[in-house]
Amino acid sequence: MGVRNQIEGAAFAEAVDAIASASLRPEVMVDEIPAPQRIAPFAHAISGDVSSPAGDEIGTGRFILLHDPAGNDAWDGTFRCVTFARADIEADMAADPSLPSVGWTWLTDALQAHDAEYHAFSGSVTVVHTEGFGEMASDGADAQIELRASWTPGGSVGEHVTAWSDLLCTLAGLPPLAPGVLHLPRRRSRER
Repeated sequence: MGVRNQIEGAAFAEAVDAIASASLRPEVMVDEIPAPQRIAPFAHAISGDVSSPAGDEIGTGRFILLHDPAGNDAWDGTFRCVTFARADIEADMAADPSLPSVGWTWLTDALQAHDAEYHAFSGSVTVVHTEGFGEMASDGADAQIELRASWTPGGSVGEHVTAWSDLLCTLAGLPPLAPGVLHLPRRRSRER
């Protein structure tokens, strides 16, 4: 392996270490998952599940870190954070036309709260409301919010993962941590 490849690999390894040591909300259990292989020369991915105080899963998401040492014009950098987050919501909340804008603000607020620098920011928020009819009428109504986003990180990737864990909890309807309550070091859930 040449010196250049070692340096490029070292930068990515340092970013992966920052993900592994990121402080997450205690309600978020994470696992390493297979990362996409064709988007960038280096990729690392984790999934996170949010549990309610009763132990029910109330939200889920993925955080993927991509690294292309040659840079990517669309990213305006060599690293890219890609995330997906989803949670069930109340049907009346899904009817609020401002919910997609609010959901996007939850992401930007979480990044800013952890001083996670970013640029080349893009994404979407989708609100889905499903109503059963006929034979499915007894299923009732179901609603979800989904957020997909990507951005080029500045600083430590760990701050971005911490913000992502806050986003998952906010989407799932959990209140923010009280002032003075610290995030816990990352915990691994069951092996998949």
